[in-house]
Amino acid sequence: MERRWGRLTHIFDRLNVIPLGSGAVAGNPFNIDREFLAKELGFKGVIHNSLLGVSDRDFVAEILFWSSLTMIHISRFSEDLILYSTSEFGFVTLADAYSTGSSLMPQKKNPDSLELLRGKSGRVFGQLSGFLMTYKGLPSTYNKDLQEDKEPIFDATDTLSGSLQITTGVLSTLTIYPERMKQSLSTDMLATDLAEYLVRKGVPFRETHHIAGAAVRLAEDRNTSMSNLTLEDFKQLHQAFEDDVKLIWDYEKSIENRCSLGGTSKQTVKEQIIKLSKWLNE
Repeated sequence: MERRWGRLTHIFDRLNVIPLGSGAVAGNPFNIDREFLAKELGFKGVIHNSLLGVSDRDFVAEILFWSSLTMIHISRFSEDLILYSTSEFGFVTLADAYSTGSSLMPQKKNPDSLELLRGKSGRVFGQLSGFLMTYKGLPSTYNKDLQEDKEPIFDATDTLSGSLQITTGVLSTLTIYPERMKQSLSTDMLATDLAEYLVRKGVPFRETHHIAGAAVRLAEDRNTSMSNLTLEDFKQLHQAFEDDVKLIWDYEKSIENRCSLGGTSKQTVKEQIIKLSKWLNE
């Protein structure tokens, strides 16, 4: 959302200019002080070309695109939560206020709010597409077709505003099950860590990736997990493996190894939270 807000402020900087004084197409013949009017009316400047002031609706397209882009992220996040709320995953549960029971299956809890958020995104995309189709064929002056910019922008911004409120409500009441997440972990997920282990032993990554893949296949052939392979098994794949290979199968350690800026170690995540909290409070 920080990046989305940054995009919006850039749009505002571009649209916060006044068209007043552009006339019908060629400007105003009375030499009015347009910069004075802009200042008095709260604009940061004027549109310096009368033809542009009359015919331009780029700001509408930009706001609709920004709204669509924001809705894309809301929709994708909603899909994540829909998936994680299924019985197959069971990572999260929505509050009753944001879900309903099935009309046929009593045991089923429907993530209605998230499905509606996902669906509303298509509505906003449609407003953007519809306006661009109107805008594309107009000559460089004012045309009555431009009255068709009102409904798309009002509807899109209203839809986005409501979607943000629902998203906030869903997140603030969401129940998360960390233990269920841990139970779904598999040591096979640490295959990349196996490749990185060899990199630390001086083996080029282009080789370690292939070796890690061979370890995955070996475990699959034996119908077991990689963590059950012996040191001798690993040495058959490469002599760089040593007894400390068994330390790889530690999920917490794997997470903490991702300690570069923007990574997933506890400290880097904490730093990201602090950074975003400061931004929200500014």
